[in-house]
Amino acid sequence: MNQPNPKADLLRYLQEGRDALVWKLDGLSDYDMRRPLTPTGTNLLGLVKHVAGVELGYFGDTFGRPFFDEEPPPWWYTGDSEPNSDMWATADESREDIVGLYHQAWEHSNSTIAKLPLDAIGHVPWWPEERREVTLRHILVRVISDTQRHAGHADIVREIIDGSVGHLNGKDNLPPGDQAWWENHRRRLERVAREAGNG
Repeated sequence: MNQPNPKADLLRYLQEGRDALVWKLDGLSDYDMRRPLTPTGTNLLGLVKHVAGVELGYFGDTFGRPFFDEEPPPWWYTGDSEPNSDMWATADESREDIVGLYHQAWEHSNSTIAKLPLDAIGHVPWWPEERREVTLRHILVRVISDTQRHAGHADIVREIIDGSVGHLNGKDNLPPGDQAWWENHRRRLERVAREAGNG
Protein backbone atom coordinates (compact mmCIF):
# COMPACT_ATOMS: atom_id res chain seq x y z
CA MET A 1 0.00 0.00 0.00
CA ASN A 2 1.29 3.46 -0.91
CA GLN A 3 1.90 6.03 1.78
CA PRO A 4 -1.06 8.42 2.15
CA ASN A 5 -0.60 11.73 0.37
CA PRO A 6 -3.70 13.86 0.99
CA LYS A 7 -2.45 16.78 -1.09
CA ALA A 8 -1.79 14.55 -4.13
CA ASP A 9 -5.23 12.91 -3.73
CA LEU A 10 -6.98 16.28 -3.64
CA LEU A 11 -5.01 17.57 -6.60
CA ARG A 12 -5.90 14.44 -8.63
CA TYR A 13 -9.63 15.06 -8.16
CA LEU A 14 -9.19 18.72 -9.04
CA GLN A 15 -7.29 17.82 -12.22
CA GLU A 16 -9.96 15.33 -13.29
CA GLY A 17 -12.57 18.07 -13.14
CA ARG A 18 -10.31 20.47 -15.02
CA ASP A 19 -9.62 17.96 -17.77
CA ALA A 20 -13.31 17.08 -18.12
CA LEU A 21 -14.32 20.72 -18.55
CA VAL A 22 -11.74 21.46 -21.24
CA TRP A 23 -12.51 18.20 -23.04
CA LYS A 24 -16.17 19.18 -23.36
CA LEU A 25 -15.11 21.94 -25.79
CA ASP A 26 -13.42 19.52 -28.21
CA GLY A 27 -14.79 19.56 -31.72
CA LEU A 28 -17.32 22.34 -31.15
CA SER A 29 -17.79 25.47 -33.21
CA ASP A 30 -17.46 28.90 -31.61
CA TYR A 31 -21.24 29.16 -31.67
CA ASP A 32 -21.91 25.82 -30.01
CA MET A 33 -19.45 26.33 -27.16
CA ARG A 34 -21.01 29.76 -26.42
CA ARG A 35 -24.68 28.81 -26.84
CA PRO A 36 -26.80 29.59 -23.77
CA LEU A 37 -28.64 26.33 -23.18
CA THR A 38 -30.45 27.00 -19.91
CA PRO A 39 -32.78 29.84 -18.90
CA THR A 40 -29.86 31.35 -16.93
CA GLY A 41 -27.50 31.19 -19.92
CA THR A 42 -25.25 28.26 -18.98
CA ASN A 43 -22.74 27.65 -21.77
CA LEU A 44 -19.55 25.60 -22.07
CA LEU A 45 -16.97 28.32 -22.68
CA GLY A 46 -18.47 30.41 -19.88
CA LEU A 47 -18.10 27.50 -17.47
CA VAL A 48 -14.39 27.26 -18.30
CA LYS A 49 -13.96 31.03 -17.88
CA HIS A 50 -15.74 30.89 -14.52
CA VAL A 51 -13.62 28.09 -13.07
CA ALA A 52 -10.44 29.81 -14.27
CA GLY A 53 -11.48 32.84 -12.23
CA VAL A 54 -12.42 30.66 -9.26
CA GLU A 55 -8.94 29.13 -9.18
CA LEU A 56 -7.13 32.42 -9.66
CA GLY A 57 -9.07 34.02 -6.84
CA TYR A 58 -9.04 31.19 -4.32
CA PHE A 59 -5.49 29.94 -4.87
CA GLY A 60 -4.09 33.36 -5.73
CA ASP A 61 -5.58 36.31 -3.87
CA THR A 62 -6.63 34.22 -0.86
CA PHE A 63 -3.02 33.25 -0.16
CA GLY A 64 -1.37 36.56 -1.05
CA ARG A 65 -0.33 35.36 -4.50
CA PRO A 66 -2.43 37.47 -6.92
CA PHE A 67 -2.25 36.36 -10.53
CA PHE A 68 -2.90 39.72 -12.17
CA ASP A 69 0.09 42.02 -11.65
CA GLU A 70 -1.53 44.93 -13.40
CA GLU A 71 -5.13 45.69 -14.32
CA PRO A 72 -7.34 42.59 -14.03
CA PRO A 73 -9.91 41.87 -16.75
CA PRO A 74 -13.24 43.74 -16.50
CA TRP A 75 -15.06 40.60 -15.34
CA TRP A 76 -12.75 40.10 -12.33
CA TYR A 77 -14.38 40.27 -8.89
CA THR A 78 -12.27 43.25 -7.73
CA GLY A 79 -13.63 45.53 -10.43
CA ASP A 80 -17.02 47.04 -11.02
CA SER A 81 -18.02 44.09 -13.17
CA GLU A 82 -21.34 43.35 -14.78
CA PRO A 83 -23.25 40.67 -12.86
CA ASN A 84 -22.47 37.16 -14.15
CA SER A 85 -19.77 38.45 -16.50
CA ASP A 86 -17.46 35.59 -15.54
CA MET A 87 -20.01 33.04 -16.85
CA TRP A 88 -19.78 33.87 -20.57
CA ALA A 89 -17.14 34.85 -23.08
CA THR A 90 -17.39 38.03 -25.10
CA ALA A 91 -16.98 37.89 -28.88
CA ASP A 92 -13.43 39.20 -28.38
CA GLU A 93 -12.50 36.37 -25.99
CA SER A 94 -11.53 33.33 -28.05
CA ARG A 95 -11.52 29.69 -27.02
CA GLU A 96 -7.72 29.93 -27.02
CA ASP A 97 -7.85 32.96 -24.70
CA ILE A 98 -10.17 31.30 -22.19
CA VAL A 99 -8.55 27.84 -22.24
CA GLY A 100 -5.12 29.48 -22.13
CA LEU A 101 -6.15 31.46 -19.05
CA TYR A 102 -7.46 28.27 -17.45
CA HIS A 103 -4.16 26.49 -18.08
CA GLN A 104 -2.31 29.45 -16.55
CA ALA A 105 -4.67 29.23 -13.58
CA TRP A 106 -3.76 25.54 -13.17
CA GLU A 107 -0.07 26.42 -13.06
CA HIS A 108 -0.62 29.24 -10.60
CA SER A 109 -2.88 27.11 -8.39
CA ASN A 110 -0.55 24.10 -8.52
CA SER A 111 2.33 26.33 -7.48
CA THR A 112 0.36 27.59 -4.46
CA ILE A 113 -0.63 24.04 -3.55
CA ALA A 114 2.97 22.80 -3.86
CA LYS A 115 4.47 25.64 -1.81
CA LEU A 116 2.01 25.67 1.11
CA PRO A 117 1.06 23.04 3.68
CA LEU A 118 -2.59 22.00 3.79
CA ASP A 119 -3.04 23.88 7.08
CA ALA A 120 -1.65 27.15 5.66
CA ILE A 121 -3.91 30.10 6.49
CA GLY A 122 -5.37 32.37 3.84
CA HIS A 123 -8.03 35.06 3.72
CA VAL A 124 -10.81 35.16 1.12
CA PRO A 125 -11.16 38.89 0.36
CA TRP A 126 -14.72 38.72 -0.99
CA TRP A 127 -16.17 36.77 1.97
CA PRO A 128 -17.66 38.40 5.08
CA GLU A 129 -14.97 39.39 7.58
CA GLU A 130 -15.97 36.79 10.17
CA ARG A 131 -15.53 33.91 7.67
CA ARG A 132 -12.52 35.08 5.66
CA GLU A 133 -9.85 33.00 7.40
CA VAL A 134 -9.47 29.59 5.73
CA THR A 135 -6.92 26.83 5.28
CA LEU A 136 -5.50 25.58 2.01
CA ARG A 137 -7.28 22.26 2.67
CA HIS A 138 -10.62 24.08 2.94
CA ILE A 139 -10.01 25.93 -0.31
CA LEU A 140 -8.89 22.79 -2.14
CA VAL A 141 -12.08 20.98 -1.15
CA ARG A 142 -14.20 24.00 -2.07
CA VAL A 143 -12.59 24.42 -5.51
CA ILE A 144 -12.79 20.68 -6.24
CA SER A 145 -16.49 20.77 -5.38
CA ASP A 146 -17.08 23.80 -7.60
CA THR A 147 -15.06 22.40 -10.51
CA GLN A 148 -16.75 18.99 -10.41
CA ARG A 149 -20.18 20.64 -10.13
CA HIS A 150 -19.50 22.67 -13.26
CA ALA A 151 -18.06 19.62 -15.02
CA GLY A 152 -21.47 18.01 -14.42
CA HIS A 153 -23.16 21.05 -15.93
CA ALA A 154 -20.83 20.71 -18.91
CA ASP A 155 -21.78 17.03 -19.31
CA ILE A 156 -25.44 17.94 -19.70
CA VAL A 157 -24.86 20.98 -21.92
CA ARG A 158 -22.59 19.00 -24.26
CA GLU A 159 -25.11 16.17 -24.48
CA ILE A 160 -27.81 18.68 -25.44
CA ILE A 161 -25.57 20.15 -28.16
CA ASP A 162 -24.59 16.99 -30.00
CA GLY A 163 -25.29 13.90 -27.90
CA SER A 164 -21.67 13.54 -26.83
CA VAL A 165 -21.38 11.95 -23.38
CA GLY A 166 -18.71 10.75 -20.99
CA HIS A 167 -16.95 11.61 -17.77
CA LEU A 168 -13.46 11.93 -19.22
CA ASN A 169 -11.90 11.38 -22.63
CA GLY A 170 -11.94 7.60 -23.12
CA LYS A 171 -13.99 7.01 -19.96
CA ASP A 172 -17.69 7.28 -20.75
CA ASN A 173 -18.87 5.56 -17.52
CA LEU A 174 -22.22 4.68 -19.16
CA PRO A 175 -23.87 1.31 -19.68
CA PRO A 176 -23.35 -0.10 -23.17
CA GLY A 177 -26.12 0.63 -25.62
CA ASP A 178 -26.60 1.88 -29.14
CA GLN A 179 -28.81 4.80 -30.14
CA ALA A 180 -31.91 2.60 -30.34
CA TRP A 181 -31.29 1.28 -26.81
CA TRP A 182 -31.00 4.82 -25.42
CA GLU A 183 -34.11 5.97 -27.28
CA ASN A 184 -36.08 3.04 -25.78
CA HIS A 185 -34.63 3.79 -22.36
CA ARG A 186 -35.67 7.44 -22.59
CA ARG A 187 -39.19 6.50 -23.75
CA ARG A 188 -39.48 4.13 -20.81
CA LEU A 189 -38.45 6.85 -18.36
CA GLU A 190 -40.94 9.25 -19.93
CA ARG A 191 -43.69 6.64 -19.56
CA VAL A 192 -42.80 6.03 -15.91
CA ALA A 193 -42.72 9.78 -15.21
CA ARG A 194 -46.17 10.24 -16.74
CA GLU A 195 -47.56 7.30 -14.77
CA ALA A 196 -46.10 8.64 -11.54
CA GLY A 197 -47.37 12.13 -12.34
CA ASN A 198 -50.92 10.86 -12.85
CA GLY A 199 -50.83 8.62 -9.80
